Amino acid sequence: MKRTFFLLFLFLLPAYFFGQQPLTPDQIFGDLFVDVQMNRIFPDGKTFVDCVPRKEPKQILSDYAKLKKQAKKAKTPVDLKKFVEENFELPSNGGGNYHSDSTDDVISHIRKLWTVLKREPDKSVPGSSLLPLPYPYIVPGGRFREVYYWDSYFTMLGLQESGETEMIENMIRNFAFLIDKYGHIPNGNRSYYLGRSQPPFFACMVQLLAEIKGDGVYNTFLPQLEKEYRFWMEGSESLKPGETHRRVVKLPDGTIMNRYWDDMDSPRQESYREYEEVARLSGRDMIEMYHHLRAGAESGIDFSSRWFGDDANINTIETTNYIAVDLNSLLFNLEKVLALAYKNIKSNNIKLSSENTTKAAAYELKAEGRRKAIEKYCWNTKAGYYADYNFVKMQAEDNITLAAMYPLFFRIAEGERAAQTKTVVLNNLLKPGGLTTTMYKTGQQWDAPNGWAPLQWMSIMGLEKYGFSAEARDVAHRWIKLNINVYKRTGKLMEKYNVMDTHLEAGGGEYPSQDGFGWTNGVLMKLISLYGMPD
Repeated sequence: MKRTFFLLFLFLLPAYFFGQQPLTPDQIFGDLFVDVQMNRIFPDGKTFVDCVPRKEPKQILSDYAKLKKQAKKAKTPVDLKKFVEENFELPSNGGGNYHSDSTDDVISHIRKLWTVLKREPDKSVPGSSLLPLPYPYIVPGGRFREVYYWDSYFTMLGLQESGETEMIENMIRNFAFLIDKYGHIPNGNRSYYLGRSQPPFFACMVQLLAEIKGDGVYNTFLPQLEKEYRFWMEGSESLKPGETHRRVVKLPDGTIMNRYWDDMDSPRQESYREYEEVARLSGRDMIEMYHHLRAGAESGIDFSSRWFGDDANINTIETTNYIAVDLNSLLFNLEKVLALAYKNIKSNNIKLSSENTTKAAAYELKAEGRRKAIEKYCWNTKAGYYADYNFVKMQAEDNITLAAMYPLFFRIAEGERAAQTKTVVLNNLLKPGGLTTTMYKTGQQWDAPNGWAPLQWMSIMGLEKYGFSAEARDVAHRWIKLNINVYKRTGKLMEKYNVMDTHLEAGGGEYPSQDGFGWTNGVLMKLISLYGMPD
């Protein structure tokens, strides 16, 4: 059955993945990959797909075939783990063997961590899943040994506070490189991430660098900003009302908006067994389930009741049915940045060319159209907050999530809607240690009781931009206090935190809570700079 499924997967895989695209671990190692992942040789499915082969993959596969044949003849089981350890170099964690100095304050700790989490330009290794990058970069830490797309924006906030402008620029150059090479920024620089991206924060990164180095930055990265936009909007021009294509949805009234998607229709390789089991046990079409699950990974919110049809169970996941309010807010910002970039281009250093003026106006028009669409479709009129729009059910969702704060962060909210959203979010999601992502406890890591640094930042800054400074300071101080208290207890900064019971660690999800941690470091450092230490 496993063999049949694997061959079917290869048959169904889009052809372009076999062209210039790097081969993924399942394509390289075939039955060995399936056997290792389905037998759970390692507690974390990400371990094997991050392994580096010690010899040519063809030789490893040949040796494995011989071993299986011998085992079958001798009627003995194959020692899979031993075989993998002999033929592959197992990956180390992103923080290595670093141990924090208990005498360091949290800011000193973070400054030291930048060197611990720094990676030099990569070398290409045959059979490795790593996509080599030409410039140095910062990894999140723990099992996250590579650069991650949306993580990096929040990491950059701390790098900015640390005066690490060169590192910020190098990381943006890496993302520009990925856009040029693959047509988009993948989830992370691994071959098995190429089917999806993550929330498109590249424009925000460019804005951050422009704050430091000036508006010329927009000109430098304009080609990549445009190319990323084309990735998210691919197929939009040919859609008829009511149709979808990849990340684009054309609503019955002709409005074009976006959803999360992943081009692959198989289990995520880094969680292969878990995905196969969830899809199989759901009783639903497995290919459909894989798309919903993978799209949840592209959202960065993997996983949460936000994507569940019943707000409770992952087997009801329906991510691709949602016009995501955070995604469309980010694309609104990308359209605004593209307009700004074209306005900034000068012909003979004197004036804008007519062509660039036209392009700037076109992107402004697109942004205004998207703003109106968000206001129309992503506003829950009954309860008064921003929400994802389920275009299949034709309704804004009732699940209150911190995605509601994105229209505030990007100044999309009109009139009283910012105040209404603020009230709903704080009344339902504010806890002793900060904001929970949703109201529900499902066992998923992006649900209660957990809070996450990136969404604290988006929410706090969203509050500030509409004049709710006292509320912003309150949330910031709750989060800062929690982060520091955990650091004092453990010597670590975590991927996520329990904001409801601040004496307990966060949990849930596919893997144990990780430490390091890039975006926590960045947001914490920035918030302390803005709001100081809580009393």
